[in-house]
Amino acid sequence: MTSPLRGHRAFRRFWAGQAVSQFGDRVSELALPLIAVGALDASTAQVAGLTAALWAPNLAAVFLGAWVDGRPDQRRLLVLADLVRAAALATLPVAALFGAVTLGQLYAVAVVTGAAGVLFGNAYAPFFARLVPRSAYLAANSRLSGTRSAAQLAGPALGGALVQALTAPVAVLADAVSFLVSALLVGGVRTDRPPTDQPDRADGPDRPDRPDGPDGAVLRRAREGLGFVLRHPYLRASLGCCTTVNFFTFLGYGLTVLFAGRELGLSAGRIGLAFGLGATGGLLGALGAPALSRRIGAGRTIVLGAVLFPAPIALLTVAGGPVWARTGVLAAAEFLSGLGVMLFDVPLNAVQAAVVPDRLRSRVFGAFATVNYGVRPLGALLGGLLGTVLGLRPALLVAALGGSLAVLWLLPSPVPRVRAPESLVPLDLPLPSGGRRDGAVRAAR
Repeated sequence: MTSPLRGHRAFRRFWAGQAVSQFGDRVSELALPLIAVGALDASTAQVAGLTAALWAPNLAAVFLGAWVDGRPDQRRLLVLADLVRAAALATLPVAALFGAVTLGQLYAVAVVTGAAGVLFGNAYAPFFARLVPRSAYLAANSRLSGTRSAAQLAGPALGGALVQALTAPVAVLADAVSFLVSALLVGGVRTDRPPTDQPDRADGPDRPDRPDGPDGAVLRRAREGLGFVLRHPYLRASLGCCTTVNFFTFLGYGLTVLFAGRELGLSAGRIGLAFGLGATGGLLGALGAPALSRRIGAGRTIVLGAVLFPAPIALLTVAGGPVWARTGVLAAAEFLSGLGVMLFDVPLNAVQAAVVPDRLRSRVFGAFATVNYGVRPLGALLGGLLGTVLGLRPALLVAALGGSLAVLWLLPSPVPRVRAPESLVPLDLPLPSGGRRDGAVRAAR
């Protein structure tokens, strides 16, 4: 079967840029906490605050997405986001040369890079839909997700080697350079395809002579984006499922390493080995999701992934025996979870790309990110509380059970009946502000 992306040079250029920045991100994920702990002697709470600072900008994603939908060229915003992240990260090795790195600077870099990442994500949604033909949504998401999984597999080893050879602040420079390379590649991508639906005149660039003004237009579009998601049968079910599964998997995320070390008695090296072996599940899932979706349907693949993603956390609670067996159970749990998240993400991203009108893509992504990513720190905090009060094993069981129940959002919705995402078209929904409607939805087939 001929790939729908064969000969698509613009996508390959964009894909290459994402691959470079994904590997760079893995370096910073390791280096930033090491700077905090090693160079600045940060406490556990301060390191947790660094993670919170990185995710905090997602709470404003609904407003940023509304603003992005009023901009005429999302490609420039993608390049701008890459350049901002490169500049922010580059301040760390410069400060390190003068021995002037501070915890406040780390927090500032985390917030700036996090905000730029939100900007990139909001601009990515409409850019992707114009770059890739509808028939290639699954294939393109598979390749992008596969690259992310490969980075998660090999990136930590690369990051550890760079930190060991160059020190953590200088290693961050590799991530800064990766964003410069991404900006160069993305900046050269041209999309010739026009939007698939006509934009509402009210959603054009903000004009100062409009009655509600630029700020009012952003608030209106943010309200429209959130309202559209909550009334859309595909998006409402997807958001409920994603938010629930993310809340409970983040509840167990921070406890997994702690449990592996304290309860299973595994060394840092064995934990790293298990996580590395487990990451192959994500790569396999990303590559195999399109084929499985064609065989059993995209909707059923999403449902399978929604359960397979969180459920394996429960395997850890029954691990025992010799050290190789305990290591193997941790690796198996990570493998199955990584496989599940890709079976969930790849087809779901394709479905969402198919059912959202072009003029609403950024505000819909922003509404999704605000809710979906906003619960992650809350899940992590509750995980710490449950681990303290109930113990690590019961807390991990709560994470596995609660995450698996997220599939209940999908079952009564039309999502499980989707065969091919490209068969869907944007749903006809009037906007709360009286905006235009966006065509008719066809039954999933």
